[in-house]
Amino acid sequence: MPTGYSGPLYLEVSPRTFPIMVRPGDRLAQIRFKRKKPEPLKEKVVSIDLEPPAGQPAGYRAKHHSGVVDLRGLGAHDASQFWEPVYPRDGRIVLNPEEFYILVSRETVKVGPNEAAEMAPIAPELGEFRAHYAGFFDPGFGMNTGGSRAVLEVRSRDVPFILEHGQPVAKLIYEPMLAKPAALYGGKGSNYQGQGLKLSKHFRL
Repeated sequence: MPTGYSGPLYLEVSPRTFPIMVRPGDRLAQIRFKRKKPEPLKEKVVSIDLEPPAGQPAGYRAKHHSGVVDLRGLGAHDASQFWEPVYPRDGRIVLNPEEFYILVSRETVKVGPNEAAEMAPIAPELGEFRAHYAGFFDPGFGMNTGGSRAVLEVRSRDVPFILEHGQPVAKLIYEPMLAKPAALYGGKGSNYQGQGLKLSKHFRL
């Protein structure tokens, strides 16, 4: 947007995994303003956790045929109708082309009150998969729980891709806030504070 713009904003929405029901007033995106491009405070590499507790899945793969996700239906969707669990073999899984996965980082993430973090590709030249679709961490994320894991939305591209336990998959870039927010993430029971492997708040296991 040019400086001084005043007027409507338009958002193109194209679901790639599940059909989505939306209504007037539903929140689909957020906009973040930067006064200028800041110098990163630091970077943190995150790797994949493919050694879950015995009997537990390491992640979830979206099913090809499912019902409709109602954005207002928090906890209203049976996860088994939309997702199938992923169990690694010998600490590795194979990503099928164009399929969508929910996985989790080995490392915990903490974001201080005067900073925010954004997930970025660790090596864009690889090209075979992306692991940073849901990639913004608010000030305060993980701070009052000893750290929260980063849930990774992963999609392979044209060919199968092998992921191994501990493989670096993305990096977090920390940037300074202009000021400390009045309310920090997690202060009033935020949905993903203290999380491990977790589906979005719309699904119940």
